[in-house]
Amino acid sequence: MKKLTELCLYEAREGLLNKDFTSKELVLDHIDKMESSRSLNAFITETPEIAIKSAEKSDLKLIKEENGELEGIPIGVKDMFCTKGVLTTASSKMLSNFIPPYESTVTGNLWSEGAVLLGKLNNDEFAMGSSNETSFYGPVINPWKGSNDKIDLVPGGSSGGSSASVAANIGLGALGTDTGGSIRQPASFTGTVGLKPTYGRCSRWGIIAFASSLDQAGPITRNVRDNSILLKSMCSHDTKDTTSSSKEIPNFENAVGRSIKGLKVGIPSEFFLKGMSNEIMEIWDKGKDWLKNSGAEIIDISLPNTKYALPCYYIIAPAEASSNLARYDGVRFGHSVKSSDINEMYKATRSEGFGDEVKRRIMIGTYVLSSGYYDAYYLKAQKVRSLITEDYSKVFKDVDVILTPSTPSSAFGLNEKSDDPISMYLNDIFTVPVNLAGLPAISVPAAHDSNGLPLGLQLIGRPFEEETIYSFAKIIEDCANFKNIENQWWLK
Repeated sequence: MKKLTELCLYEAREGLLNKDFTSKELVLDHIDKMESSRSLNAFITETPEIAIKSAEKSDLKLIKEENGELEGIPIGVKDMFCTKGVLTTASSKMLSNFIPPYESTVTGNLWSEGAVLLGKLNNDEFAMGSSNETSFYGPVINPWKGSNDKIDLVPGGSSGGSSASVAANIGLGALGTDTGGSIRQPASFTGTVGLKPTYGRCSRWGIIAFASSLDQAGPITRNVRDNSILLKSMCSHDTKDTTSSSKEIPNFENAVGRSIKGLKVGIPSEFFLKGMSNEIMEIWDKGKDWLKNSGAEIIDISLPNTKYALPCYYIIAPAEASSNLARYDGVRFGHSVKSSDINEMYKATRSEGFGDEVKRRIMIGTYVLSSGYYDAYYLKAQKVRSLITEDYSKVFKDVDVILTPSTPSSAFGLNEKSDDPISMYLNDIFTVPVNLAGLPAISVPAAHDSNGLPLGLQLIGRPFEEETIYSFAKIIEDCANFKNIENQWWLK
């Protein structure tokens, strides 16, 4: 039999139901893996005591057949989700001492289904970044190594700890958040499956806010089926979140393996970027062939306003961040620098509490919202956002999904782009439009590049049609037959 840490989520679920092993045994093996993998810096806070107690309770429920959908399954949680009684930092000095007195709706849903918390995962500070290098707790290291194994690679961001932990077999899944690609881009960089659900599918209540009209929780897993299982338990209608959808939540797992015969796949001409590598083009072509051979029809489409998505995003997201992060003033909670002058206290607290990337985005956001610039930048960006959304609405009258690359490259080296914000922002060029339009999208590992690193393909769907996405994603997964990491070099 496989080692317990080598099992995927649905295999572990089956093993627990069959009494092949206990939840406590499963959890203890994952705790050992977590502790021996600290060189990856994937976890900010490890919670072994909580995990063991939860596993013991799960074992009793399994014996009595009173188990939930995820009973006894160990997972990691991005440190943007508030967890009652457990340190929650957003990977920032500003919240380095914050222990929430409440639970986020999404994590609460998972615990009610029996999931077990292994710990809180590292991410870019306040989810702002594409490489997981902006964290106050230091960068996460990608478990993958290229042909030149002397170079440490980034795991993508902002959900880098989530993607790295899943790729390294620490936990059977992980929670991430996606504001402009922060689930799909790290999934592509680490050879994992990452889904950004439709905006409103998962409650945002209890998630530390970056950009409220763009943020969405989602699962990162080892395969498509696992992803569908985890998403089902994450979702719920939530009266505490006014953007939460009341649509019926389907059993997403039933869509995995469903035929795609007769369905239509759109290929947007605007995603053929000048200078894009031949390897990305080749895997995109393979993806088209896989879907065509499975009975789908490939159609060329146009999304003319996509070219404006990145500048549009980097006006709207910082503007919302500027507003959301105004609450961190040193008065009510979090990091505080005491001073007899309140203005000096605000200034010193925010100067010390925020890192460079967060400060950069606050400054941009404050600028575009300021008098004289609101109409010229923010209002115009919102109009462009409407045009981008309209483009997708028109296209989805003719196609069922859209196929694109997930990222313009494979994982890059640590510190390679940290001094070049524009180059870093370009990593989200294929993912950002989806957030602006509020659509669901998934990244599926599809190939290795010439350096042996993962490359992902992205599938974009209509609002609340995650089931369709999962049916297509399973075809790509089966055809790609992607091989995971073999050399676990990071272990003690």
